[in-house]
Amino acid sequence: MALNKAELACVYSALILVDDDVAVTDEKIATILKAANVDIEPYWPGLFAKALEGIDVKSLITSIGSGVGSGGGAPAAAAGGAGAAPAAAEKKEEKKEEEPEESDDDMGFGLFG
Repeated sequence: MALNKAELACVYSALILVDDDVAVTDEKIATILKAANVDIEPYWPGLFAKALEGIDVKSLITSIGSGVGSGGGAPAAAAGGAGAAPAAAEKKEEKKEEEPEESDDDMGFGLFG
């Protein structure tokens, strides 16, 4: 999912505020955007300030990758040795044989028709 200019500008503004230990508010985001000469719709700063309300962004950023299950695949594959390669090949073949799932459009629930 690609972010548009307004979203990126608000994200960078919020990161600047967090880095300087300043509270993330819609007024401060708007001030940074105005100083950077970035023209966006006036509702964006308020949306981002509200979304980040009560969230410790610094701890969120520093804890990326330390969650449950991160990095678990590589050691297991290394421990499997040569025997892991045939098992992986069998799994790939099984996935190819599975039938594709029906989309909502196929069942008559499509958004546009």
